[in-house]
Parts: sequence; structure tokens; C-alpha cells
Amino acid sequence: MNEEIPVPFLIIVAMILISQSIFLFIHARKYGHNYWFWGIVGLIQAPMPTLVYLIFVRKVFHKKNSGGMKE
Repeated sequence: MNEEIPVPFLIIVAMILISQSIFLFIHARKYGHNYWFWGIVGLIQAPMPTLVYLIFVRKVFHKKNSGGMKE
């Protein structure tokens, strides 16, 4: 069971994690959230940190009332 992971796959995964981390760091810094935390968490796995950040921290998906205002 000595299977090696191909190098191109590792490069792709590293690029995805680094780009996600940079996005979270810059976006959290811009909106005044704990940017170092989100930058480091973005290096751990993908895409869950981005989804958690956008849904729970930035609250991208808001319900709208009848007047069109966000609640």
C-alpha cells in the first residue's frame, strides 16, 4: 500500500488552497473581520472555510421582507 500522490495533483491542490487563503485574508481585512484567522483557516481545506465565511460571517444570503429591505 505504498501509493504516491502525483506531483501535478499536489500542485493543483496547493494553488487552490493558497488562492482561497489569499481571497479570505483580503476580503476579511476589507470588511473588518479577523483576517489572520481566515487566512490561516483557508490553508487547511477547501471549500468549507470560504462557504462558512460567506454564509455566517458576511451573511451573503439574507432574507428580504416585503419592503425589499434586508432583515
